[in-house]
Amino acid sequence: MKASENQLVNALDAASPAIRLYVLHGPDESGAAEHAARLGRALGTDAEKVAIDGSALKGDPGRVTDEARSLALFGGRRWILVSGVGDDALEAARLLIAEPQVEHPVVMLAPGLRTTSKLTQFAVAEPAAMSFACYVPDGANAERMVAGIAREHGLRPTQNAARRLMSASNGDRAVIAREVEKLALYLDAAADRPRELDEDALDALGAELGDAQMSDVIDAALEGRVRDIARALGRFADSGGAAIPLLRQTVRKLMALAAMRGEVESGKSAAAVVKARHVHFREVAGTVRQVERWKSAEIAAAIDRLRRAERAQMASGGAGEILSDVAITETTRAAARAR
Repeated sequence: MKASENQLVNALDAASPAIRLYVLHGPDESGAAEHAARLGRALGTDAEKVAIDGSALKGDPGRVTDEARSLALFGGRRWILVSGVGDDALEAARLLIAEPQVEHPVVMLAPGLRTTSKLTQFAVAEPAAMSFACYVPDGANAERMVAGIAREHGLRPTQNAARRLMSASNGDRAVIAREVEKLALYLDAAADRPRELDEDALDALGAELGDAQMSDVIDAALEGRVRDIARALGRFADSGGAAIPLLRQTVRKLMALAAMRGEVESGKSAAAVVKARHVHFREVAGTVRQVERWKSAEIAAAIDRLRRAERAQMASGGAGEILSDVAITETTRAAARAR
């Protein structure tokens, strides 16, 4: 079925046995991943998560079904997260739905697929599947999203606080959720003891998402400052920064650059394109340099590199945050070569 966000959230929070497959598609990978995490939380802290890279299904479409009907290692609940899928996962989805007995739910993250793709249309047509399109919210929708996340943790954000959280996170739902969790702890808030979240609380906790350390890493990487990147990554790690939000924020910046670069390659000047985007005045000069430096094909390659690093890091048995550092460093070198 094609689900509304309320239908999706209700099904995930209930870990509804009626739904064995969730297909989350569209450009907001962070939002899709956060929705998937809801299912894990609903199943409980002891639930086993099985992470599969979508590329593994090309030669083994039955793997998802095998995992979904297998017993968990310690006999409890489990759920299967398949990242980076495309229409080539259609056969895996068909086998899963056709299987008579399925014990555990499956979430497929398909950032490159549209509503008209074969996999999403299959999920729409199946009663035991849900398809939901994930887009980065903006305007009033963005503020409602922040307020909704905050309410789940017992917080009632003022309008200014919601806008500030949204702006500082660049719409990254996962980053907002992590910051809201910290704010709820700070304010001793919960569903049964709601608290107001205002800008004073943000200031007190220093909740400036996308902080200076993260911005330094992204700027150094996208401007090709090879000599600076190791130091910037070190400061970011020392500040307690997490790799996955850094990878996602870098991808978001590259996606914005891709849109602007497309206009430049159609004949417009970089300065005019950046000015039309209402970039913060402190970031104008750096953004112009980045738009001039990066070509569309190089941006696409960098986005693919960073997304693969995120999927590898989320997979079980991964190499940890070193994967993020390697991907960011390779991106920096690519920018340096583009001088």
